[in-house]
Amino acid sequence: MTAPRRQLGIKLPTFLPRGWQEFVIERIIWLAGISTILIVALIFFFLIREGLPTFLDIPLRELFGSRWYPTEGHYGLMPLIVGSLVVTVGAVLIAVPLGLLTAIYLGEIAPQWQREILKPLIEILAGIPSIVLGFLGWVTLAPIIQQLGSPTGLTAFTGSLLLAYMALPTVISISEDALYAVPKEYRDSALALGATQWQTTIRVVLPAARSGLVIAVMLGIGRAIGETMAVLLVTGNAANIPEFGVGMFFEPIRTMTATIAAEMGEVAQGTLHYNVLFGIGIVLFMMTFALNSLASRFVGSQTARRRKGQL
Repeated sequence: MTAPRRQLGIKLPTFLPRGWQEFVIERIIWLAGISTILIVALIFFFLIREGLPTFLDIPLRELFGSRWYPTEGHYGLMPLIVGSLVVTVGAVLIAVPLGLLTAIYLGEIAPQWQREILKPLIEILAGIPSIVLGFLGWVTLAPIIQQLGSPTGLTAFTGSLLLAYMALPTVISISEDALYAVPKEYRDSALALGATQWQTTIRVVLPAARSGLVIAVMLGIGRAIGETMAVLLVTGNAANIPEFGVGMFFEPIRTMTATIAAEMGEVAQGTLHYNVLFGIGIVLFMMTFALNSLASRFVGSQTARRRKGQL
């Protein structure tokens, strides 16, 4: 043990015995984990405290109605929920196939020198501020969408394109890490049995990395559904429920996050409108929590199957 530490230049502190060192490190890790849980609990408590009057003072039929017009006392959340789902579904339909295929190329096909160049560049894309992307989408992307035949360029499809671009780095990076984590012996065994590289990737590597791929997709969905400034700029901010069909992607919509950002600065604290905006936050929090729970349950079931198969 001493030789590797000497080679790496690692020196353990000598002012504490080794047992105390381990105790301090364990306490620090424990405090970090507890503090994270506590912060999430406090956020949820604050949302409940400010948003609970929404569900107590407004009948549920009216609260989940189809009209959002706060100046006249109408607080129907359904247009906002539908708008968030439409733009998120559009982003997922674009980002997930592109992200997974790109991850497969980086992890299984691309040579090492390409992987070392492309993956850092893809991860850098995640650092571009959303307000910058929203402004670029409003200036450049929206006119293109309008020229393609849409009455206005500020539509759900425009928002879906931007959100897909913003979710791609997350999906690609985590998916590639999941593929990289698959043991090399799996690939070698499949190739030794006569499988081609494509058959090995599809029938061996992807099933083995399924849990990590699901996590990547769920994180990409969370990235899309929680975005604010980009969709605020490019989706038109029309609080209506589009007709179901392909055409709904080419209509202006309004999301829950955009509503909170656009109206929170205009309402007085303690008013019903103020509480409803926090109620929107509760609904969004519960939707995100449900997605994470589904992902965790899926990953847990896959891990349990794998362990049972090994036993």
